[in-house]
Amino acid sequence: MIVISNNSPLRYLLLIDCIELLPALFARVTIPREVQAELQRPRTPAVVRTWIAHPPPWLDIRQVSGTVEADLVTLDGGEQEAILLAHALRADVVLLDDREARKAAIRRARRVMGTVGVLELAASRGLIDLPAMCTRLLATNFRIKAYIIQNALARDATRRAAAQEQPPDTQET
Repeated sequence: MIVISNNSPLRYLLLIDCIELLPALFARVTIPREVQAELQRPRTPAVVRTWIAHPPPWLDIRQVSGTVEADLVTLDGGEQEAILLAHALRADVVLLDDREARKAAIRRARRVMGTVGVLELAASRGLIDLPAMCTRLLATNFRIKAYIIQNALARDATRRAAAQEQPPDTQET
């Protein structure tokens, strides 16, 4: 599976101490050099800068070549390069949180997942407690519409309730 990420999912998964979900879910993740540069900026939290200074073996960093298409010029450089790289590599998933970047990736027939989507997938596989991780995520400066979190939590609650239901006893007496 080819997974490309922008900086936001990496940053916030690091801030809530869930970065290891990425290799658990996807094995490898690829980022463009511009995303690496964005994660090293002085205003970036120290934990993020420290992590990207010594990237884990499951993180691939690639140079992106090519020209930026007109519909991408309003996006930041990391989003532009992540979408271009996802398109060039025919990625299965591109990790993006920004709404306009997500729309641009979808227009290029890429499957998009955001930070909350990663957390929800991890919860569905029993790797994390989604309500607890959403609480941690919302304690950062992560911006998201409330209904997105509410819908993810509702789906998670439904999944957990279904998993707890036991089939009726079918033994004859």
